[in-house]
Amino acid sequence: MSIPSGAGAAGSGAGAAGSGAGAAGSGAGSAGSGAGSGAGSAGEIVVSGRLVLEERVHPGRVVVRDGRIAEVELVADGAEASGPYITPGFVDVHVHGRGGHDALGPDGALEGMARALLRHGVTSFLPTAVTAPLAELTAFAERVRRWMPAAPDDGAAPLGFNLEGPFINPARKGAQNPAHIRVPADVPTAELEPLVDGLRITTIAPEIPGALDLIRWLRARGVAASLGHSSATVEEGRAGYAAGARTTTHLFNAMTGVDHRAPGLAVAALLEDDAYVELIADGHHVRESVWPLILRAKPADRLILVSDGVSFGGTTARTGLLGGLEVVIDGDRCVLVDGGNLAGSVIALDTAVRNLARSGVSLPRAVAAATRDPLALLGVTDRGRLEPGLRADLVELDDELHVRRVMRGGHWFAGPA
Repeated sequence: MSIPSGAGAAGSGAGAAGSGAGAAGSGAGSAGSGAGSGAGSAGEIVVSGRLVLEERVHPGRVVVRDGRIAEVELVADGAEASGPYITPGFVDVHVHGRGGHDALGPDGALEGMARALLRHGVTSFLPTAVTAPLAELTAFAERVRRWMPAAPDDGAAPLGFNLEGPFINPARKGAQNPAHIRVPADVPTAELEPLVDGLRITTIAPEIPGALDLIRWLRARGVAASLGHSSATVEEGRAGYAAGARTTTHLFNAMTGVDHRAPGLAVAALLEDDAYVELIADGHHVRESVWPLILRAKPADRLILVSDGVSFGGTTARTGLLGGLEVVIDGDRCVLVDGGNLAGSVIALDTAVRNLARSGVSLPRAVAAATRDPLALLGVTDRGRLEPGLRADLVELDDELHVRRVMRGGHWFAGPA
C-alpha cells in the first residue's frame, strides 16, 4: 500500500526534530542500527523507524528516558528508512466503549475500556456518555473523577470525560434516547454544577431554548461546547460558535447539512475556521467521497478523528443495548433495531487513521487529526508530538498502518491480537 507521507518525507540530511533542549545529539540517540527498539544506556529506550512528524515522515530515532522523550534524531538513511512508522499516541475524545465495556457501565468498565483502547494505539481518551437522566450523568461524572487517579498504567489515560447530550434536539436525536433529552432553559445551572469538574466536551443543539446561554456558561468554566444533534439553520449554527462553542459532534451526522437553499449546521461548521469538526472515518457515517470537502474547507489543524466507538467494538456481540435502546451489529456497522439509525461505530481510532491515510491524505495530517488536534482542543500540551520533553506515548505501525505495539509513558504494550 502506498501511504502519502507529506512533503520532504525522505530528506537527505541528518538532524534533529523538535524544539526542546536535547533535540539533537549523538549520544544515546545514535545507538542501535536496527529498526524498532533497542536498548541505549541504563534506563533508556531507543525507538527507531520512520518518524511521523507534523509536516513529514523521516527516518530517525526517538530516545526515551524516564517516561519522556529525551531526544529525537533524524538520520539520512539506514535501517530506519524501512522500519515501522512511529507516531505519537492516539487520542480519542469521543468514545462510548470498547471490548465489551461501556463508559456508563458498572465499576470496572472504565478500566476495561481503557485497556481495550490502548491495544489500538489510543494512549489518552475521554470516556463519553450518551444522553441519560441527569442523575445518571452526575453519577458517571463522579465515577470518572474517582477513577482517574487510579487509572491503570496499562490502559489509555483519561483526560476527563465527554457528555453527548442531554441538551440536543429530539428531531435529530440519532441513536440517543429521546426520553432523556432536556431543554437548557428548563434546567437551572445549579443542577449542572456537579457535572463541570472534569467535563471537557459536551454536545448542545444551538437552536433550542437556552442553548446559547448554556454555551456561554460552559465556556466560562473551561468546557468546550460541541454543536450537534441539531436542526439549526446556518445562522443558528454561527450563533452557537459565536457564543463560544468550539467544536462539532460527528460532522454531517444528526444535523442539518449542505443544502443550497436551506444551509444548516454542517455549513456553519465548515465555514467557521476556528471551529473543530469531528469525523468518524469508518466510511459509513460519512462517505469517503465527501472527506475531501471537509479537508479543503477546514484549516489543517481543525479536523479531529473520533471513533464514536461503542462497547460492542472488538467483541463478537451481534445485539445489545446502547443507552437503553436495542442495537444490532451488522458487519462493521452498529444500528438501532427501531429505525435503523447508525448507533456509534465499532471501529477504534487506529482504523480511522488508517482509512484517512488510505484515502490519499498525507500520513502526518491523518495522524495529527488523532493526536495534536484533539489535544489542542483540550489544551493539553504534554503529549501528542514527537518532541523532546513530551510524554513518551508512541504507536508503532507496520507498512499497512496496523498497530504493532504501543508505548505509554515509556512502557511497551502489545497491539491487537
